[in-house]
Amino acid sequence: MSLPKTFGVWGNIEKDAFWNIIPEIIIWADSKNIELFLTEKILSDTRAKKFNQPIIDSKNKISELDFMLVLGGDGTFLSCARAVEHRPTPILGIHLGDLGFLAKVNLENIFQRLDQVAEGKFSVEKRSMVKASILKNGSSLTQYGLNDFVVSNGESHRMLIAEVYVDDNRVSEYKADGLIIATPTGSTAYSLSSGGPIISPDVDSFVITPISAHTLNSRPLVVSAKSTIKINFSSYNQNITFITDGQLHEPLSTDDTVLITNSDFEIGLIDFPDSDYFQTLRTKMGWGTRGNSY
Repeated sequence: MSLPKTFGVWGNIEKDAFWNIIPEIIIWADSKNIELFLTEKILSDTRAKKFNQPIIDSKNKISELDFMLVLGGDGTFLSCARAVEHRPTPILGIHLGDLGFLAKVNLENIFQRLDQVAEGKFSVEKRSMVKASILKNGSSLTQYGLNDFVVSNGESHRMLIAEVYVDDNRVSEYKADGLIIATPTGSTAYSLSSGGPIISPDVDSFVITPISAHTLNSRPLVVSAKSTIKINFSSYNQNITFITDGQLHEPLSTDDTVLITNSDFEIGLIDFPDSDYFQTLRTKMGWGTRGNSY
C-alpha cells in the first residue's frame, strides 16, 4: 500500500470542537509532508480566514485525494460518503461527540490513528451503498444512500399504506407510520430504533423495517442485497416523503414507484488491525452492563 501524500477534510463547521482541532491537524499534516485540502464550505467560513490550504471545489477533486478525513458525527460522515460516491477515495471518520458507528476514531486518539494512516498501517473496509430509482411520470430520479431510505407521510402524521415487492414477488401491504429500507451499515440507525435487527456489515442484505406498524403481524424482513425491492403507494396516502440517510427529502405522489437495489460501487472505510465492530456495538449499546450498579 502506497503511503498517502494528500488528504481532504470534510467537517461539521457548526461544532466548536471542529475549529479547535483543525489547526492541530494542519500542523500534523505539515510535519508529515502530506498536503491537506479543505472543502469550499470550510474555507468560506470567516473562522477559516487564516487558513491557506488548497480547496476541494468539486466532487471530482475528491477522487484525486488519498483519503478523506471526516470531522463530526455520523451525519457528517453520511454526507461525505454520498459526495465520494463511486470514487475510490477511502474515508476516516473522527467523532467530535459521543462514540458513533461510522466515525470510529475519537479526539483522544486522533493523532495516533493519523500516524498509522501516514505509515500505511491501515486497511480499507468496503461498505455497500444502496440505490433508489424513483419513477415519476415516465422519468427517473436516482438517489444513493449509505444507511437507509425512508418513506413516510411526512408531516401529515397519517398512516402510510405501501405495497412492497421483492423481485416482483408480493411481500405485503404495509400499514405503518413509515417504512425503512436499510443496509447493514444503516441497521444500527433508524431501523434499529424501530425494532429492526442489527446486521453485521459483511452480510450482503437489506432489512425492510416498518415504523410503528399498525398491524401486529408486520415484522422486519431481511432480504438479499441482490434483490430488487419495489414500493407502490395506495391512493389513501398524502404528502409522501422519500428520505435518504435522514438528510435528503424528496416529495412523492401516489402514482410514483420506488425501485431499490444495491449500487454498483462500494464506499471504503479506513479501518485498523485492532478495531472491533462488536466492541463498538458493546460500547454503544451497553451490552453486558447493568442499568444500575449495586
